[in-house]
Amino acid sequence: MDFLRLVLVFLHILGAAALVGGWLATFKTPTVGRWQWIGSLVQLLTGLLLVGLAEMGDGELNNIKIGVKALLAVVIAVAAFLARRRIKRGQDVSKGMAHAVGGLALINIAVAVFWV
Repeated sequence: MDFLRLVLVFLHILGAAALVGGWLATFKTPTVGRWQWIGSLVQLLTGLLLVGLAEMGDGELNNIKIGVKALLAVVIAVAAFLARRRIKRGQDVSKGMAHAVGGLALINIAVAVFWV
């Protein structure tokens, strides 16, 4: 189980890197790239799997923190989906939407690190 948890943590970090890295790479001309969309899905899925593994263990979880992070992850995934759909239709993504995806991902990382 420990190896599985480590693999999930690794993938979770890669998802965060895709989200924030994609945001920073297009900061001057904001958009939501394919890898940001994929990163949002990876973050959501691996986060839920990590919580499931933790629930099977003996440790106590901070359910409020998990709820906040899950809510942020869902909002990020929905915003990335809507932005990618606009791009596929040939429409521009608003600056607010593009910055929301990256900024909320950064906030979600901060919640993970600083909320003890």
